[in-house]
Amino acid sequence: MDSPLFHRDILRRLAEEARTGRVAQGLMVCGPQGTGKLTLAVEYARVLGCERPLQSEDVVWVFPVAKDARRGRETCDDYLPLWRDLLRENPYADLEEWTRRMDAPTGAQPLIYARESDVLARKLALKAAAQTGRRVVIVWLPECLHEAAANKLLKLLEEPPQGTVFILVTEEPERVLPTVKSRMQRLELPPIGVEELTTELQKRTGVAPETAMEAARRATGSWPKALANLEGDATREAMLEDFTALMRLAWTRRAREMKEWSETMATRGRTRQTAFLAYTGRMLRESFISNLGRGEMVYLTGREREFTNRFAPYVNERNIEHLATLTEEAQEHIVRNVNPRMVFFDYILKVTVALRKGKA
Repeated sequence: MDSPLFHRDILRRLAEEARTGRVAQGLMVCGPQGTGKLTLAVEYARVLGCERPLQSEDVVWVFPVAKDARRGRETCDDYLPLWRDLLRENPYADLEEWTRRMDAPTGAQPLIYARESDVLARKLALKAAAQTGRRVVIVWLPECLHEAAANKLLKLLEEPPQGTVFILVTEEPERVLPTVKSRMQRLELPPIGVEELTTELQKRTGVAPETAMEAARRATGSWPKALANLEGDATREAMLEDFTALMRLAWTRRAREMKEWSETMATRGRTRQTAFLAYTGRMLRESFISNLGRGEMVYLTGREREFTNRFAPYVNERNIEHLATLTEEAQEHIVRNVNPRMVFFDYILKVTVALRKGKA
């Protein structure tokens, strides 16, 4: 697993407790999606002596599965190779991504079924008979336990085989059966700090500190959101360049360069073209709001704000409605598959007139 590990202070505390023999037989790790609960559970299994949690028989995995009669899959063992691949690639994955990986039948709801508890009981009984060290059971998303499975798991938690440690990893502890929760020591993982996220983004992507911090601030403590923000920011930067060029050319009225800009935009795919026009509409609205002196209602990156501070005076009550209508019409034409070269050249010509109206 090459994904980052956060909450190292919590792991150090757990390791110290293990060193002094204070290992809870049941630990329930709680927290929002993306905070590294599963990664922490895997590292704790290492602390407890399971050197290779993804391969070792000393770690038993329990997770929601979709029954698939087409492939004869109905227990975790049937999906274990797929599950291990997911953990290697993205231990921060959510249930939606796991469902896609399983290629579940349409409408199938991933659950932890009663049969899984029976399989688990047999595995633990065999391990107890062998009497060879500690075994860790990691249950991912116990909120997906079928009621019958939860009741059977409860019996194992009440009288766990010697040397067995249960780690439950949950995003919705309120949905876990109360009798199961009562047998567990609860560990709450807080959202990942902005500084931690910023440092990890820089280390893994090499982006500038301010870019990493901006993505981290909007991630609400989630590593996947921080990564998504960074990827989105790269796209956003490219669209800002196109938007800046559009408005500067429209204001200076350099016809040849306006035509070149239109031809460049026409080479982009339709998805990117419509995304750019949606971005343009948003930037025009933000500029208008900024021009009204309502900066607290403007949500822009540093570079967007820098451009908008200079551009906003040209977007006001004299032309904002016209500009918004022009942008919406251009979007509609792209969606209808009108020649994009014509759409963008017509658009920039009309924006030129609208901007002049705003300066009047």
